[in-house]
Amino acid sequence: MKKKMALCTPISEELLAPIKEQCDITICGELKHGKGNVTEEMTREECMGNELIVLGDEYAGKDTIKAWADAGMKFIGVAKGTPATVDFDAITDAGLTLSYTPGRNRVAVAEYTIGLMIAMARKITISAAGLKNGEHTSEACDIYDVPDVKNVTFGPLDEKHPFMDYGIGFELYGKKLGIAGYGAIGREVAVRAKAFGMEVLAYDPYLNVELAKADGVKGVDLDTMLAEADIVSVHLPTIPSCKAIVNKEWFSKMKKTAYLVNTARAYVIDQKDFVEALQNKEIAGAAVDVYWKEPVPENHPLLQMRNVVCTPHMAGLTTDVDGWSGRMMAEEITAYLNGEKGKYLWKVHK
Repeated sequence: MKKKMALCTPISEELLAPIKEQCDITICGELKHGKGNVTEEMTREECMGNELIVLGDEYAGKDTIKAWADAGMKFIGVAKGTPATVDFDAITDAGLTLSYTPGRNRVAVAEYTIGLMIAMARKITISAAGLKNGEHTSEACDIYDVPDVKNVTFGPLDEKHPFMDYGIGFELYGKKLGIAGYGAIGREVAVRAKAFGMEVLAYDPYLNVELAKADGVKGVDLDTMLAEADIVSVHLPTIPSCKAIVNKEWFSKMKKTAYLVNTARAYVIDQKDFVEALQNKEIAGAAVDVYWKEPVPENHPLLQMRNVVCTPHMAGLTTDVDGWSGRMMAEEITAYLNGEKGKYLWKVHK
């Protein structure tokens, strides 16, 4: 008899084919109803009675986990880099392990982080938005009627020039990048930053010094990273010990000319301290993709700051990410079906 599996996250048909030989699969959760269209109660009901339950972004608290376990759940997977949407203690209490997909979007986030660094350093977002809003433009009846001039420029460097309005940016080449958290994503950022000619300093209490050295990265303590870095990129996990760890003490130790980039979670930054550090020019600016409440409140001060690049939590999502997470989760399901230990098992972090 085939095992029953509830599937809430995309896995390609190619990878599902061998799994279907052993499982009857029911599509549930966001995979059935669309992103953001399910409640925990819906997920609990739809997945009830399945031996294998594979989630994406669906929430499953203590009561839900217990109900599933009591109804015969033996395998639970969450296709996320950090499975913060499920109650790990309840899973442990049920005598189960949790499979997840660490590093599934590490390339996506790393590339986006570099993109934010460039946008921030070269004033790309503020100048692009300004130009589209009609700033520093001219009038022309016929846009195709242009003078025969080879060196076309925006005119004299006076108070009306875009450079004076938006500011002149800086190059990443030769600058020091501090990476807070040298995990899968932090390491991918480091590799790309090195390609831009940056010197990379990594701070991580659990840093593999030999690995960092092989990457051409210098492992340093927190104070050294903050004091020397021209840009600090945050890649810390959302665990209790990291809550609001990036605070006024961090900002007071950074250069006044330094910038901060956050593509991790706002959870790790003290919101009030961050806003005040930017307002008081304790640091030069920032680029953020994550917020303490999402969607971000329209009156949030970060949205009004010309020295802050803001994007709506897009770093970890590409058309490729589902493929990576689907492949990793398929490996975990297959291991369970074959009576083997999973490769990607979540361990509690304090």
